[in-house]
Amino acid sequence: MPRGLLLVLLAAASLLAVPCVAQAKIDIRVGIGDQSAAMFDSPFHQELRLKLTRYFIEWNAIDQPDQLERADQFVAAARLHGVKVLMHISTDNINAEPRSPLPSARSYRRKVNALIRRYKPQGVSDWGAWNEANHRSQPTQKHPERAARFFMQLRSLCRGCTIVALDVLDQAGVVKYIDRWFAALGRADARKAAIVGIHNYSEVNRRLTRGSASYPGTERIIAAARSHNRSATFWYTETGGHAKLFGTCDFDRAADRTVYLFSLAKRFQRFIRRLYTYNWTPTPTCDDATRFDAGIVNPDGSPRPAYYVIKSRLTGFKR
Repeated sequence: MPRGLLLVLLAAASLLAVPCVAQAKIDIRVGIGDQSAAMFDSPFHQELRLKLTRYFIEWNAIDQPDQLERADQFVAAARLHGVKVLMHISTDNINAEPRSPLPSARSYRRKVNALIRRYKPQGVSDWGAWNEANHRSQPTQKHPERAARFFMQLRSLCRGCTIVALDVLDQAGVVKYIDRWFAALGRADARKAAIVGIHNYSEVNRRLTRGSASYPGTERIIAAARSHNRSATFWYTETGGHAKLFGTCDFDRAADRTVYLFSLAKRFQRFIRRLYTYNWTPTPTCDDATRFDAGIVNPDGSPRPAYYVIKSRLTGFKR
């Protein structure tokens, strides 16, 4: 064998002998939230190998057979595919105008306890006390003190569970809402609020770098919560690029905002522990009268551009 060729082969062999150093992943776990169990059967979802999902459930669903059937199907499908569910308590009519009545603390305890007894044996140990508590669709919008009480009740009902104590949207007034919520909770119990959920739709879809008075972003929400509990950590419980919001459909724009979503998560990786994009399932027709569409796939199940953004970014994050 020629000496030159031998040297080349030896050099190549020495390179192969050097162990590859895997690039460190950002310590944020990624999941996709949805309301349809069909998501888990999609080969495109399975290709992502995600282990987390989020499902919001009406606070009094225990009295509604149709709601229970949908939740049962979702939890069973997630479990079959090895995906862990974050079950988030919410209003019983998210489109109500005016909003649905605020549950009493006693009613919340009784109905939510029944849900815990139903789903905790099925592996649901991640719970949210109330979804997007400061939004106008939620009866808790003007009652942060009740939302704080709901958290304490959920905490006492679900021993050993991981609980999103407070869950807020990045809209005007969110900092004041956080302050009032923690004031109602009381200083002695503030440290029990270990996880705060953030819906940063405005920041993501408007590409805000530091938020604004009208749309306070992740940075201000984190600062507000940590002023009451310095050890609090945060989950993006619901976020994503909108294919449609009050206007025309734009799938490329949604993909661009999804890129920005992951860059924001990286920026705040010191505080963020989980990221749940929303959602998988689109509206039947994006161009219809529906105001909201954040679907990652089309009605026929084929991926939209945002899907490929998520797939590519997952290589740098955890599942």
